[in-house]
Amino acid sequence: MEKVALAEAFGSFEETWSPRLAGELNGQAVKLAKADGEFVWHSHADADELFFVHSGRLRIEFREADNVVLEEGELTVVPRGTDHRPVAEPEAEILLFEPTETRNTGDVETDETVTDVERLD
Repeated sequence: MEKVALAEAFGSFEETWSPRLAGELNGQAVKLAKADGEFVWHSHADADELFFVHSGRLRIEFREADNVVLEEGELTVVPRGTDHRPVAEPEAEILLFEPTETRNTGDVETDETVTDVERLD
């Protein structure tokens, strides 16, 4: 069993919107990502997605609901099938909990789509 020091883990990469795999449990992945600016509108048809803000601030915009603003230490769950767009202004460090096979851009294919999530060293 290994532990993950979040400050050290976030310090090990610079790329934004490109999650890193911190751990897996019961078919779920714990991913770390740096967020800066607007991400793409997308949804995950078969998966809920938990966002937890480690540092910074993250606004999650919804097409059919009120936006949610998350400060450090706060989380929200985006229900499956819900169109959403994360926006970080300024940069934020976030943890994501979702099924292991979930793509970062969900049902959308863009230059930001990550198909193979790198495992933290």
